[in-house]
Amino acid sequence: MIALPSFPCFSADARSLAKSCLTKEIYEQLINLETGYGFTLHDALRSGIQNPDSSIGIYAGDPESYDLFSAIFNPVIEKYHAIKIASRPIRSDFTPADFPDPDPSREYIISTRIRVARNLNGFPFTPIISSTDRKKVEEILMRLLEQIEPPFKGHYTPAKEYPGIFDQKKGNMHIPQDKVLQNRMSFPQEKRHILLKSCFKKGDRFQDSAGINRDWPESRGVFQSNDHRFSAWINEEDHIRIISMDQGGNISEVFNRLAKALDIIERELDRQQTGFAWKDHLGYLAACPSNLGTAMRAGVHIRLPELFRRKDVLDSEAKRLRLQTRGTQGEKTEVESAVFDISNSQRLGVTERECCETLCNGICEIIELERKLQGA
Repeated sequence: MIALPSFPCFSADARSLAKSCLTKEIYEQLINLETGYGFTLHDALRSGIQNPDSSIGIYAGDPESYDLFSAIFNPVIEKYHAIKIASRPIRSDFTPADFPDPDPSREYIISTRIRVARNLNGFPFTPIISSTDRKKVEEILMRLLEQIEPPFKGHYTPAKEYPGIFDQKKGNMHIPQDKVLQNRMSFPQEKRHILLKSCFKKGDRFQDSAGINRDWPESRGVFQSNDHRFSAWINEEDHIRIISMDQGGNISEVFNRLAKALDIIERELDRQQTGFAWKDHLGYLAACPSNLGTAMRAGVHIRLPELFRRKDVLDSEAKRLRLQTRGTQGEKTEVESAVFDISNSQRLGVTERECCETLCNGICEIIELERKLQGA
């Protein structure tokens, strides 16, 4: 039996939310508990313990984690999302949207991408899922996606099918960074799988410590529609990431396509007497507490040369507008060629439609600011 660390289990230089919320009383209350799948407090905290620079520092291993370890999860959730966990049920809203395009002339917005994270009922989450269950999840979702009709009809590709490109030891792609910057939709047809794989790769060291990268790349893969506007990642950080994307800034069109695809997927899962993991007070459940609620990230890739020179101004404006700025290739990456990834920052306590409305309104203001700086 592995000896568990005594409190305090975090190093002195750790700065995660989990560390700030974990008291000795909570630790002693939870340390000997485990969920039905055998997930423990130490499993939940391992990534934050091993990575002192982790910002959140805790993962869930299954739906029960959020209840059994609520004494630590709830304060982390409330601090991260800056919202009190509501006693009333979370509401989901995928009613059709008709927001104005923030950049109809395509001067600034390169592409729009909206994704949601989902996990299947009846299976543990990725930090502790067995190789057998991971394979079952892949089979369920692969069969469902390959039966889907146009405009979503496409093909599923296992991650291990590119031995010449995919480094199975390092778990990464060998692709020049400038290729990643090219617009997905204009990337040459015969090489699109290279770009696709550059986006779906082995998780970072935080996910590795959490157990998410085990058995990589087995039972992982990407479904992509024939028109390349819809895709799904299977067994990445969650069982499935469902993605709608397109060139330009027509956020409504991308959102409505995602809503239609989700409706088809959920109806088929209902027919199979399963569905997505959900709790009334937390919404859709994910391995990382940051993705609770809508589990949606709605964002654009946008080129902002003037604001690139004044990132402090952009960061301040984005925060005011409830948006998040990230590097060109997402979290923990650099901004290249003045292209930012800007997305909604709030996922819990809002609806999916509200996430996209926030993005649309905020991007309109950011583009106006960029224009003013260009004319200054």
